[in-house]
Amino acid sequence: MTTRRAACSCGQLCLTIEGEPSGISMCHCLECQRRTGAVISNQARFHREQITFTGEATAWMRAAESGNVLTFHFCPTCGSTVYFENDGVPEYVAVAIGNFADPNFPAPNIVVWEESRHPWISSPDKLTKQGR
Repeated sequence: MTTRRAACSCGQLCLTIEGEPSGISMCHCLECQRRTGAVISNQARFHREQITFTGEATAWMRAAESGNVLTFHFCPTCGSTVYFENDGVPEYVAVAIGNFADPNFPAPNIVVWEESRHPWISSPDKLTKQGR
């Protein structure tokens, strides 16, 4: 079984994950752009029971356009957002792919909010489009 580790920039907030993600997505929504400071966000979704959480996290919540509440967990020391939860699918936790610091992490298979995609960004072929 694959074991992966995701951590914030300073290493204080860490997740140890056993097994493969149930989905890997890229999001072009404006809220994710603001949250990450990048033109796209990438996250892997895991079943909650696959994850061991260590360290302290601070949470920030907002309503998504779906009406679900998203809770973002970030390191209070360095500010890195490491994972988030969606109250519409409480059995899953989404982990920001960059926190794995693994260039061999599997590619996204889902893309959302493409109407907010910057025109100079191209999505890989063979992605399942969900949402808007």
